[in-house]
Amino acid sequence: MSLPVVKRDERGISTLYVHDKPFFMRSGEIHNSSASDAEFLEKNLWPALRGLNMNSVIAPLYWELIEPEEGKYDFTLLEKMIASARREGLKLCFLWFGLWKNAESFYVPAWMKKDTGKYFRTEKVSGEKMNTISPLCKAAVEKDRQAFTAVMRRIREIDSEENTVIVIQVENEIGLLGTDRDYSETANAAFAESVPEALAAALGKTGTWEELYGEDAGEAFMAWYFASAVETIAASGKAEYDLPCYANAWLRQSPWFPGSYPSGGPVERVQHIWRAAAPSLFAFGPDIYVPYCADVMDSFATEENPLFIPEIRKDAVASSYALYAFGQKNAICFSPFGIEDLALDPDQLDKPPMDLMIALNIDPSAFDITGSKECLAATYDLLKQLEPLMLRYRGTKSQQACVRHGECDYSAFLRFTECDLAVSYGPRMSGKPLGACLAFELTPEKFLLIGLNCTPAFHNKPGVNKKLDMLRMEDGRVVNGEWVSGRVLNGDEKMNLRFGDMPGALMVDLYQY
Repeated sequence: MSLPVVKRDERGISTLYVHDKPFFMRSGEIHNSSASDAEFLEKNLWPALRGLNMNSVIAPLYWELIEPEEGKYDFTLLEKMIASARREGLKLCFLWFGLWKNAESFYVPAWMKKDTGKYFRTEKVSGEKMNTISPLCKAAVEKDRQAFTAVMRRIREIDSEENTVIVIQVENEIGLLGTDRDYSETANAAFAESVPEALAAALGKTGTWEELYGEDAGEAFMAWYFASAVETIAASGKAEYDLPCYANAWLRQSPWFPGSYPSGGPVERVQHIWRAAAPSLFAFGPDIYVPYCADVMDSFATEENPLFIPEIRKDAVASSYALYAFGQKNAICFSPFGIEDLALDPDQLDKPPMDLMIALNIDPSAFDITGSKECLAATYDLLKQLEPLMLRYRGTKSQQACVRHGECDYSAFLRFTECDLAVSYGPRMSGKPLGACLAFELTPEKFLLIGLNCTPAFHNKPGVNKKLDMLRMEDGRVVNGEWVSGRVLNGDEKMNLRFGDMPGALMVDLYQY
């Protein structure tokens, strides 16, 4: 049986294959500590995820629990997580919480935390030591490499046939908060040197960090050394068990200076550095809690970087963004964070403190789960049924999707073969999905429309001196790529072609006269 792999399909679209078949990760990331106790997994986590129509879960692996004593590994939680996910019929993406998590060294083992001489911390320009082990600390990187490689070996030993584990995230939201770079003695010496040969070759020029990057030199410097450390860790693990590996990014966002977000993480403007330093990674995934989620998806989904979203807001708008991610951006993965919370009463949800959300530039509405569970479950089920159609039409003009991008974005205009489609978005409301539409042109006269909170309308091409009308409109559902008809809506309903707060499907036949 072949290993999970990310490769380009016949149209050049980067695709995750599991057991040699395309796999669209309709996923959810669990809370940071939810996988730290086997009993909690059984009693609380898995029951909360049932009924969401997910096919995969993103879950942490904790270095401090795997290697509580130096050189002695305990894989009990890893093994139980794989066994229980397999029982639930879910695939796993593991997050390796190793040296770095959210710009700090939270999850390194206690024996490493205590030895601050051997495993030295980054420093601010003032000399203040930070709670982040420096990526220039070769001893620490080597220990992480050994532990990660042991983890990959164990996964291979117990899962190489089943392929329950399909993707690995190496570290989590890497970077430095509160400083643009490491100012330790070791880092200062490296910063004064010319950029490494591999980066100079990629850039086509040589020089020091300041000569090549100016005021952004600190961030570029950290990007290289964090990426190089990740490459050392990931390449060694992949040599043991060659699963697809990626890194995730805390977004570059207001107030925009390195250190207000984790400096050195794989945000867009330093991804060229990450690619040069860490070729073992197939993608850099955005963690998205800002109001402009669609803009982030647009910027991260590039020819060089397939869209893999390991974390995104979990309010009702997540369903709209899922349609857009898979329907327009050929996403490999879509995964709201804290997915188990959707099983809770919205009034009982323990939200982050408001001052913390303000400090981290998180949109507070991202944690409002009103209406989210039902809408996401229905959307994930619909996306599952649409997979045969997406595999047939994605990458062509016959499959197009749109979503409301911001407060001043009121509509979209999609151009097809013989007619066009205008999509007007409904108003944004708390606890409701955003306007979104996914359209399949099955023939020039027949369209399958999937929508949320929007009003679509067909239009003739400019210069066509004929009227365009609906010959037939049906509601219904899609089952494994096939249309199952419901009502025929050829009466007054034709004058009000609109999708509401739950995802719907319409089949429309057009004609001209």
